[in-house]
Amino acid sequence: MTQEVHIDGTMGEGGGQVLRSSLTLALLTGRPVRLTRIRARRDRPGLGFQHRMAVHAAARISRARVDGDRVGSQDLEFVPGPVVPGDYHFDIGTAGNTSLVLQTVLLPLALAPGASTVGVTGGTHVPLSPCFHYLDWHWRTMLSRLGLGFDLRMTMAGFYPQGGGEIHAAIRGDARIDALDLRDRGRLLEVHGLSAVANLPEEIAQRQRGRALRGLAAIDCPVHIAIESLPARSQGTVLVLLARFEHSQACFFALGARGKRAERVADEAVEELLAFLATDGAVDRWLADQLLLPLACAGGPSVFRTGEVTLHLLTHAEVIRRFLPVTIRIDGEPGAPGTVHVNS
Repeated sequence: MTQEVHIDGTMGEGGGQVLRSSLTLALLTGRPVRLTRIRARRDRPGLGFQHRMAVHAAARISRARVDGDRVGSQDLEFVPGPVVPGDYHFDIGTAGNTSLVLQTVLLPLALAPGASTVGVTGGTHVPLSPCFHYLDWHWRTMLSRLGLGFDLRMTMAGFYPQGGGEIHAAIRGDARIDALDLRDRGRLLEVHGLSAVANLPEEIAQRQRGRALRGLAAIDCPVHIAIESLPARSQGTVLVLLARFEHSQACFFALGARGKRAERVADEAVEELLAFLATDGAVDRWLADQLLLPLACAGGPSVFRTGEVTLHLLTHAEVIRRFLPVTIRIDGEPGAPGTVHVNS
């Protein structure tokens, strides 16, 4: 039997990322994993609904044997089988983030011998997680650059706390991952944005857009922000900003909330973008984390420059090292720009 990997869930940032990365790596390597003290330092320790669904999704696509997959459980044993392409649907049952469940199974299915479809029901725009537009505009685009081809669509938006959204991915399979050299983003070409509401007056979206345009007035490039009303069973707002450079792109977004003014939503997204532009990063801090695992499976050495070295990035690197014979070097202090080297 392949040697089991033990992961302490409190390592690094100690959140759900440790669990999801471990599940993905178990699927990629075929190695069993035992996780202990899962999210033990969080206010609600152990598996939440979206974490449990990530476990169930990983188990279903590989016919895995699982022990400890209960809400609140801090200990989990996951013994994967071979990844099986197919048509899958996962219902989180709450406003738990659909994107995090999809990201758990995307890479294993993309590398599997055959096409797959994945549908996930839950939250598409929830705090502290990548929203659907970030996935579609940015994550999908940059992964396709590595040779990971898939399509995304959202049939229904789901805002926190009601949820009720649904996303679908069509994954081609049989992927081969290319190495990446992205140290220089080049000149800023344009900023493309979206100000959207769901089951709220369009005037809110217009206020978000107007405030964002004023905040970006000093940027020396075209700025275009569309307005849209999203189909949803819930209420919510989002402002998304995608900066396109000669060699790369970066994406930032902010969500509305009860009592939060439209102008504050716009300010949050604009401030994130302006802070990134003040660095020499070629990718934003979230994408840096999301590129790490695919590049650890690439056919050669990779290097990229991130606008910020985060604890998420450092934690992800450590989890990957537990499973794969890969060298990951991150030059830069936490909270500052840095250069990431991955030699698979």
